[in-house]
Amino acid sequence: MANLRAGVIGIGSMGRHHARIMREIDGVDLVAVADPIGDRFAVARELEVGRSVEDLIAAGLDLAVVAVPTAHHEEVGLALAEAKVATMFEKPVAASAVAARRLAEAFATAGVVACVGHVERFNPAISEMRNRIGQGEVGDVYQVATRRQGPFPARIADVGVVTDLATHDINSTQWLANSDYAMISAQVTHRALREHEDMVLITGRMGNGVLANHIVNWLSPMKERLTVVTGERGALVADTAAVTLTFWANGSVPTEWEQLRQFRGVSEGDTIRYAIQTREPLKAEDEAFRDAVLGLREDAISLEDGYKTLVAAEAALKSAATGETVRLAPPG
Repeated sequence: MANLRAGVIGIGSMGRHHARIMREIDGVDLVAVADPIGDRFAVARELEVGRSVEDLIAAGLDLAVVAVPTAHHEEVGLALAEAKVATMFEKPVAASAVAARRLAEAFATAGVVACVGHVERFNPAISEMRNRIGQGEVGDVYQVATRRQGPFPARIADVGVVTDLATHDINSTQWLANSDYAMISAQVTHRALREHEDMVLITGRMGNGVLANHIVNWLSPMKERLTVVTGERGALVADTAAVTLTFWANGSVPTEWEQLRQFRGVSEGDTIRYAIQTREPLKAEDEAFRDAVLGLREDAISLEDGYKTLVAAEAALKSAATGETVRLAPPG
């Protein structure tokens, strides 16, 4: 079987890595790249650098990665859908939930694979956490809490911290809790005097009753990527920057201070740091996309999934603007 012909549009901070990986993974040949700004990271090598999605399509592609600024995802995606090119969009899938819905409908009509690159779901710490939740490690899940903070990334100009960073945590929380958000409340600040928000606090409740909490900002010199899932049997803690997963078990170790033990509600048990196989999440994500195109796997993240993430992100921004909790309608 001939290798899949791949193209990447937008070869900047993220697209350059997709181009590298498309050259590395089996069964794929990178045959085209395009970027209206040009090849500022020198990733094209022997390939001519196209300027538009039409240049990319002209190469005769089986699949494409869209890594242009979010504002251009819909325009580029609709062209690829019309050309029947399987497509993966860097997250978020579009600039709005409405645009994401249009893209999902276009690719469904075209009958070709389309997915969105919420890469955190392919981080070994998060994927192992999901596996252990499924195996009953923590029992019933009570809460998913995340902290994602660090310095401002100069590459971001068209969106705020909710769309750029919090969508990571929103999407992974939907996956870990196995439910969509039912209600969301949020607060934002604009401390860097930019058009878009640079700090957000989000609280919510999932449709199945799981509580959610997200602390996300671009204002901290300390880089942190932490996800904590608390349940009836203990807590799983994933550090996606260090790629570690730790289980803090509820135990039955007695304490001398009866009052303190009652206050804690649970006793302290064993702490286990799991050995997990580490591999590049972006490569795992691109391999899942390749295998979805070949019909071998179904773990690539669907556009419907990406749409639900944007619905929740927009609810957070609406809550921050109005000061009210936003109730989300069941997806339909």
